[in-house]
Amino acid sequence: MNTSAMAQSGRSRAPRMARGSVTEGAARAGFAARGVIYLLVGALALQIAFGGTGRQADRGGALQELAQKPFGAVLLWALGIGLVGMALWRLSEALFGSIGKDGRSARKRLMAAVRFAFYVFVAYSVLSFALSRHQSGGSSDQQSRDATARVLEIPAGQWLVGAAGIGIVVAGGWIAVRAVLRKYHDKLRLGQMSRRTRQLVDVTGVAGGAARGLVFAVAGVFAVRAAIDYEPDKAKGLDDTLRTFADTPLGPWLLIWVAAGLVLFGVFSFAMARWRRV
Repeated sequence: MNTSAMAQSGRSRAPRMARGSVTEGAARAGFAARGVIYLLVGALALQIAFGGTGRQADRGGALQELAQKPFGAVLLWALGIGLVGMALWRLSEALFGSIGKDGRSARKRLMAAVRFAFYVFVAYSVLSFALSRHQSGGSSDQQSRDATARVLEIPAGQWLVGAAGIGIVVAGGWIAVRAVLRKYHDKLRLGQMSRRTRQLVDVTGVAGGAARGLVFAVAGVFAVRAAIDYEPDKAKGLDDTLRTFADTPLGPWLLIWVAAGLVLFGVFSFAMARWRRV
């Protein structure tokens, strides 16, 4: 290879390396931000199980909890910026593909695009809260009921709500099964972990992922019920879904287990921020 070709190759690699570095930093900041939210939601759910809080166990409640801490405003902005980083990373996966042998497949890019849209919404809600310091749009429960009511009013709305509910149930099951099977191993730098660290990551990944998937699946069941009965009030957000676990024959113990699982998923998100291959 002549000197000119080598120089051109070096120049073409430089932008890719710079883009990769920025993308990696954005992804790791996003995982850390996600971890903070799940830690707070899980902690609030634990307080509910023991009858110790009136705050909503959802993203809005987590933001309100964070705002009360020292340097709360700074923490809120850092959280929002981290979630923007997560959204940008997912956008890069949709545009350029992700790691893995099928990372450039249409299916993976479509999933990345969906995740990009989700994190844009979450980042917007967090940054809006940071600006106003008031929960905008109401609780997750009210948002779920309002959205369900609007969809039910349109033609074929009942079918759309039912299909969305089934999709959420399937997604929840998929999340839980993948966690139990430890599919996340494919995306972690396991060689950089000690044996003890890997065991701890597996505890948080399996238990946390299973709890997260269960919450998704139960929320989807409530959406399906709302569609079948044509009653938007039967749709539930994260807070109401979590409180439902305390109404089972197991009493508050099931909620305690699920809440602890969400806390563990928050810890697992920090592990992803450290060892995830991006």
